Amino acid sequence: MSGPGRIPQAFMLWLPRVTALLKSLEEKLRDASGPELLLDILQKTVKHPLCVKHPPSGKYARGFLSELIRKHEAVHAEPLDELYEALAEVLTAEECPQCHRSYLLPSGDSVTLSESTAIISHGTTGLVTWNAALYLAEWAIENPAAFTHRTVLELGSGAGLTGLAICKTCHPRAYVFSDCHSHVLEQLRGNILLNGLSLEPDVTTPAQHPGHNTHDSESPRVMVARLDWDHVTVPQLAAFQPDVVIAADVLYSPETVLSLVGVLQRLSACQKGQRAPDAYIAFTVRNPETCQLFTAELGRAGIPWETAPHHDQKLFPYEEQSETAILKLTL
Repeated sequence: MSGPGRIPQAFMLWLPRVTALLKSLEEKLRDASGPELLLDILQKTVKHPLCVKHPPSGKYARGFLSELIRKHEAVHAEPLDELYEALAEVLTAEECPQCHRSYLLPSGDSVTLSESTAIISHGTTGLVTWNAALYLAEWAIENPAAFTHRTVLELGSGAGLTGLAICKTCHPRAYVFSDCHSHVLEQLRGNILLNGLSLEPDVTTPAQHPGHNTHDSESPRVMVARLDWDHVTVPQLAAFQPDVVIAADVLYSPETVLSLVGVLQRLSACQKGQRAPDAYIAFTVRNPETCQLFTAELGRAGIPWETAPHHDQKLFPYEEQSETAILKLTL
């Protein structure tokens, strides 16, 4: 596409960023080739094969197309039929409580998620993707050696974005997604299959664990575990045999902080002469007191931590106003 190449990715993720990018295109749209540019944008967003196969929410697509039409009408007298036809298709489509979000990876591959259109659904916030999950996925893509040929246990996987990005780009040996909410687990399993990964039986007992056996396939062994942080035992955690433990956007209340530190302590207790797993916890600083509680509780639990260096490349559009960080823990 002539013009900013980030519009397809931005369209798939975040309408305000699309609006800002379209505003930067106004001068180009005033040119004689403006209509051709708009058609090119249309083909690489609403008409992109990924969006045709896995449509974003109707509300989102309507907002995008309406903004595109406004930009066109402001600089060109002649209507562009293709824009209005695309809007008509969206307006007549049935609204659904679930939608798709697609994330383009540097490799040319993509991660597509089925997500709730509501921030809170079925009594949980785990059915949508949050900023720290995107931030941790970016960090992992830039630091693949942290995950390559290793077994990864993710705490609070939610919709699955971070884990799917790691599975597709970092070549882990095995990946264990985990959560405790039944609707989140159901959506998570669906998203794993949606992205072409094979799903092994759920991990429910210590006998069913990924282990450290040789795995010849390029794709990792992928499992889903129902994991209640307040009740999971040391033997159950030991069965996962993780080399790496990760979590994103799980520091949203004092209660979850205490539960998270508790499960990290139990993971630390699993080590019997083996190398302790690396642990990376990503979070957005919404309430500084909650983040301070987390580091204070880590200190009380005897778990050292340090702030991981920021990565260089921003791959996914998300809110930049909020501070996001990753702590590397020594379990």
